Amino acid sequence: MTPFPLTWLYVPGDRPHVVTKALATGADVVVIDLEDAIAPDRKEYARTATAERLREPQPVPVHVRVNALDGPWAAADLTALATLPGLSGLRLPKVTSPAQIRQVAVATPVPLYALLESALGIEHAYGIATAHPALRGVSLGEADLRADLGVRADAGLDWPRSRVVVAARAAGLAPPPQSVHPDIRDLDGLAASCARGRTLGFLGRAAIHPRQLPVIERAYLPTSAEIEASETIIKAAATNAGAQALPDGRFVDAAVVAAAQRTLSLARRG
Repeated sequence: MTPFPLTWLYVPGDRPHVVTKALATGADVVVIDLEDAIAPDRKEYARTATAERLREPQPVPVHVRVNALDGPWAAADLTALATLPGLSGLRLPKVTSPAQIRQVAVATPVPLYALLESALGIEHAYGIATAHPALRGVSLGEADLRADLGVRADAGLDWPRSRVVVAARAAGLAPPPQSVHPDIRDLDGLAASCARGRTLGFLGRAAIHPRQLPVIERAYLPTSAEIEASETIIKAAATNAGAQALPDGRFVDAAVVAAAQRTLSLARRG
């Protein structure tokens, strides 16, 4: 996996032909969904089809979102998938406690990613993020979270969004990707939402259609102006290790230099 994945494309596990197409879209990570996208009478087929595909290594990293850990299908999902060579990660939905992470971690060797989709999950965000070394990331499931909180306006999710960003950083994890933008035709709205997410500290975004991928990537890759500004900062720091002011008035210290280095690393990703 690229060290800076920006696009995570969800596809339903009961549609193998769609999974095949998804692997060729250029998404950094393809997420095969066994949970919300699959009707109850299709769960077994989706699991079997996914396990069959993942018996071999895949051309891009493939994660699987299993069913809710406290539900009737998760145990079979984990048993069928946990050791397959084509699996790069497991995404665990509706996580509410660190104990759930630890329970899964002892049963599988693959990296785990927790989805926080309830008030209880948000309250336990840091504990979940530090539950086990196998956990590599946390993120939000905003549709379920909206319903749980009774949130009507998007601003009502700003605090949970910041909470998960802070928890990930405090735990030493990568910045979380944003939750999906549900309207696949609203690319302008997607771009605006990504710009907002970037200001909150997210990195990249989950998608539900390939047309969303280039919008997300453009929103999260540094602009030419940001790259130029970062290069100026790095050059200045190379000649003077202490805090200083640049000719244009910008103040440069160790924190500013670290941010500039992150920007240039992201620009060089892949």
